[in-house]
Amino acid sequence: MDTLDIKNAIKLNHFTVDMLKNILAKEYDQPIQKINYMVKNGDLIALKRGVYVFSEKYRTTSLNYISIANIIHQPSYVSFEYALSYHGLIPERVYTITSASLKKSIEYSTPLGNFSYQKIPAKVYSLGIGWKYNEIDGGYFISTPEKALCDKIYADKRAKNLRENEVIEYLEEDLRIDYEELLKLDSKLVWYIAMGYGSKVLLSVANSLKRIQNG
Repeated sequence: MDTLDIKNAIKLNHFTVDMLKNILAKEYDQPIQKINYMVKNGDLIALKRGVYVFSEKYRTTSLNYISIANIIHQPSYVSFEYALSYHGLIPERVYTITSASLKKSIEYSTPLGNFSYQKIPAKVYSLGIGWKYNEIDGGYFISTPEKALCDKIYADKRAKNLRENEVIEYLEEDLRIDYEELLKLDSKLVWYIAMGYGSKVLLSVANSLKRIQNG
């Protein structure tokens, strides 16, 4: 079984060692030796222990960094700056893939770039998460624009003592979110997330968004 056969069998661009071993076990008594050979030969790229992607010559589509972020550190969903940029709320291109997780905060430096994870409270974790799926990347999770914003503000030390009359200026000047984008956000969802966080600052954000949206 050569690398192309394995690629056709596994279908995904990225995968865990267990997924790979299940395929290799049909022909190899020691699948891990084959995996180590493929890494040494440059056919596979190890992102962390037990997580791999095929090298560029075996990829038929571009890598989905959101899906990869989900699998490197589980459970997690992409949020914070990367999701804000993805949803078009901030103008900057973000190079570190930022995620929220139920586990400890950690950062991974990989051949594909940096992946950072910040622990958030369990009671708010499931609020405002979107799920997407395709055959190449499988299922993956990314925050809604509202959840990405709430996660970012809750973690931002600059916002700890933010007053309600300062919210819009903070969103426009500090986070550099365009006013027109603020008008598109679901203030009710922000309110629910704020309640989950138990955050007065986020409640002020929800109230401020509702005020400008109602004119």
